[in-house]
Amino acid sequence: MAHQDHSAAGHHHHHHAANEKKVALAAVLTGLFMVVELVGGLISGSLALIADAGHMLTDFGAMILAWTAFRLARRPADWKRTYGFDRFSVLAAFVNGLALFLIAIWISWEAWGRLSDPSPVMGNVMMWVALAGLVVNIGVFIILTRGSGENLNIRAAVLHVIGDLLGSLAALIASIVIIFTGWTPIDPILSVFVALIILRAAWSVVRDSAHILLEGAPAGFDRDSVTRQMQDEVPGVAKVGHFHAWSITQERSMATLELTVDATADAQDVKTRVKAWLNEQHGIGHVTVELCR
Repeated sequence: MAHQDHSAAGHHHHHHAANEKKVALAAVLTGLFMVVELVGGLISGSLALIADAGHMLTDFGAMILAWTAFRLARRPADWKRTYGFDRFSVLAAFVNGLALFLIAIWISWEAWGRLSDPSPVMGNVMMWVALAGLVVNIGVFIILTRGSGENLNIRAAVLHVIGDLLGSLAALIASIVIIFTGWTPIDPILSVFVALIILRAAWSVVRDSAHILLEGAPAGFDRDSVTRQMQDEVPGVAKVGHFHAWSITQERSMATLELTVDATADAQDVKTRVKAWLNEQHGIGHVTVELCR
């Protein structure tokens, strides 16, 4: 059993190291192109480019925050933080989601101003910058999603990049419309469309990270159903009480419960079987069991 725990811990740390490197590379690419897109937006007068550059600034900060979270998660637990620093990554994802909300609101506000008072836009400059941004964002998306798993910080970073990718695509479409028709309102209109997509993505990250921060049950976990299943499937289990399950991160689930065993069963043996069953059936690797008679 100790060997299995050691292997699981090694696998966990391997994923953290891989995610840390991916986020670092994505942050460098995003930060460099953010400057290019901002300059291109100011020169061309495109709100779509400026908005996407602002989003990329938030992405850059979010990825640095995510990288910091992965670095902190490598630190061992101490007497003040007995679960270690893994929960910081969930807090970082929550902040990233809130940042997405703010960016979407800002884009919508700027778009309203542009629709009320249209400004000239240089379609050719806008097109080439948007095209380059599309290529960079596709590259960053591939880096982050390659074997990413279900880490909330990686999900938040990916959602940021999807917003950027859609922003670049919207800017590219807007530039083509402006080049061929001269109709500049398409620029702020498509910016609002991207803002709505960003809001939907933001809600997903904020909802999931807040659920973990509030000690919610692991995804797909139904306490009553699991209790009945355990009593039916694990020999020696007579009754399960005070059953609580929560997550430290999306990858680390925990549970505590009171276990009443059959009078003829070996209590320690039943306890071991319950822990193994919860790990195999529901992915809960850390279980504290109080035995009752």
